[in-house]
Amino acid sequence: MQIEFKGKVALITGAAGAIGKSIAKDLKESGANVFITDLKSEAVQSVTGELGCKGLAADVTNEQQVKAVVVETLKEYGTIDILVNVAGIIGTSTVEEISEASWDQMFAVNCKGTFFFTKYVVPVLKEKGKGKIINFSSKSGKTGSALMSHYCAAKGAIISFTQALAYELAPYQINVNCLCPGITDNTGVWDTCSAGYIHDMNLPRKEVVNKFTAKIPLGRLASVKDVTSVAVFLASEGADYMTGQAINITGGREMH
Repeated sequence: MQIEFKGKVALITGAAGAIGKSIAKDLKESGANVFITDLKSEAVQSVTGELGCKGLAADVTNEQQVKAVVVETLKEYGTIDILVNVAGIIGTSTVEEISEASWDQMFAVNCKGTFFFTKYVVPVLKEKGKGKIINFSSKSGKTGSALMSHYCAAKGAIISFTQALAYELAPYQINVNCLCPGITDNTGVWDTCSAGYIHDMNLPRKEVVNKFTAKIPLGRLASVKDVTSVAVFLASEGADYMTGQAINITGGREMH
């Protein structure tokens, strides 16, 4: 099946990261008009220059900055068809060492950012009577992982948020789904996560990778392309009858 997005407009958050950037690239190469956002202006400028798309830096936890991104997207392209909420952070720590500030930040970036962008894009999609929202949860949002209780809690919330929105927005033919990747190699998230595990487990990186790979039936970590190809499918017309789903991309490690 050929996936094409000619004339569609996609807004992608966290697009300076490996996964967000790859989704932006794939959508643009498939004909979409792409608008990106990320926290730092230099990173946004780098990606827009490389991909030839438009963008604006914003803090996803700041409602007015989020609103400004949506307004700028509409100013540039006149509409929005697809919202991909990739922006997120991760952290590793024992529960007794997680500060209140760390807990709040984890939920602010992962959950509040997704909520804010959804809040301001939904009216556009309702008016069109059609649209796609793709959120990012995690394997850890389904089955908790040690030393990541705040991250797991936030990603679990994304799944529930996605399911609630799927019911709420179904009358408007707006599909809302989320992805639950496992460990994805060559991403900032895995770099941060593995560094935390190396520290907390007191093991070299190779042994940490071997420990996690041994739990995966397909015997390897996910690639960025493994994740982004599913995101692009969910944004396409091929996924018009899918909503409220939390899709595992875990090499078989997660099966529910």
